[in-house]
Amino acid sequence: MGKGKESGKKNQKRKNSICMVSELCGGCQYLHLSYEEQFKLKQKQLQKLLGRFCKVYPITGMENPFHYRNKVHAVFGYEKGRVISGVYQEGTHNLIPVEQCMIEDKKADEIIGTIRGLVKSFKLKTYDEDRGYGLLRHVLVRRGFATGEIMVVLVTASSEFPSKKNFVKALLDIHPEITTIVQNVNRRDTSMVLGDRENAVYGRGYIEDELCGCRFTISSRSFYQINPVQTERLYRKAVELAGLTGREIVLDAYCGIGTIGIIGAKKAKQVIGVELNRDAVRDAVRNAGQNSVSNIRFYCKDATEFMTSMAAEGKQADVVLMDPPRTGTNPEFIRAVRAVKAKKVVYISCGPDTLARDLEEFGRVGYEAKGAWGYDLFPATRHVETVVLIQRKDT
Repeated sequence: MGKGKESGKKNQKRKNSICMVSELCGGCQYLHLSYEEQFKLKQKQLQKLLGRFCKVYPITGMENPFHYRNKVHAVFGYEKGRVISGVYQEGTHNLIPVEQCMIEDKKADEIIGTIRGLVKSFKLKTYDEDRGYGLLRHVLVRRGFATGEIMVVLVTASSEFPSKKNFVKALLDIHPEITTIVQNVNRRDTSMVLGDRENAVYGRGYIEDELCGCRFTISSRSFYQINPVQTERLYRKAVELAGLTGREIVLDAYCGIGTIGIIGAKKAKQVIGVELNRDAVRDAVRNAGQNSVSNIRFYCKDATEFMTSMAAEGKQADVVLMDPPRTGTNPEFIRAVRAVKAKKVVYISCGPDTLARDLEEFGRVGYEAKGAWGYDLFPATRHVETVVLIQRKDT
């Protein structure tokens, strides 16, 4: 395609989009399309990638596909002498100012806008990556969809925060709905948003939310799906596909803060949650306690090694629940699933391409996919969440 045609196509996308910066930030690849058109593209993608393995059912969409993100992250900086906040342009470290986003929680955007004003009035310096100078690097806002609780995380380059008490008081005066404020210190020259040290400067240092009738503690580092409306539908389907009768031993790999394992525990004999992130495991133990779930245990270990050790001791799992990162899993994990003689695997994926690769590997060790169900957790983007039921062929 010639440069003129390419430029014309981009201009048309920008014209059709309801966001002026969507082409620059790269976060919403489908915002210029109607929701029906987005749906067709995603359904076609799932059919192309997964249709050779199993039946692909229609994607479950949202009634209101806007402002669904309950976790909002803003990078802070300066532009022409003014404080700005926004996102890095896709594939770069060019800061794109964003004041309102069509997929982010409206209240979170309001709070970030207030912080921009306070940074200016308190004469705080935003962090300059090139010079390694300044204080405020990022702001993270998380909101409990069911509870309404709000956490604000101020990510700073130093533990020294001039006029911190007055800054926090000013923020709470404008937004009394905030339930906790955390200062996270990130001194590293890294693309990671959060550092290892943090302390609550107001409130408990975490928020809680409800999902599928269970209550969960969410800290700054917790993995928690960003679209709770669709997550509830997705998790209910995953538990349904597991077909639990109260007699099964379930292994929840990549368990995070224990959400899906805790939700499914009431229908299982025993649930084993395995997760490498120590902070997440601590939250998972707390979550099990506050939901009075006594038939679940959590281990801070690599899931592949854990299952391999189980098999070596002659132990088995009836069902494996897995929700890996976008990169999917690996052949060693899949062989470990076979080693514990799991009859069923319920695979939740946010990357259909890596899911297709992994389904191929499951087929090599004696498993087959029985069906794929898509859930639109990320409207306006090219991403789609999928849950697949996989069964051992000899059961």
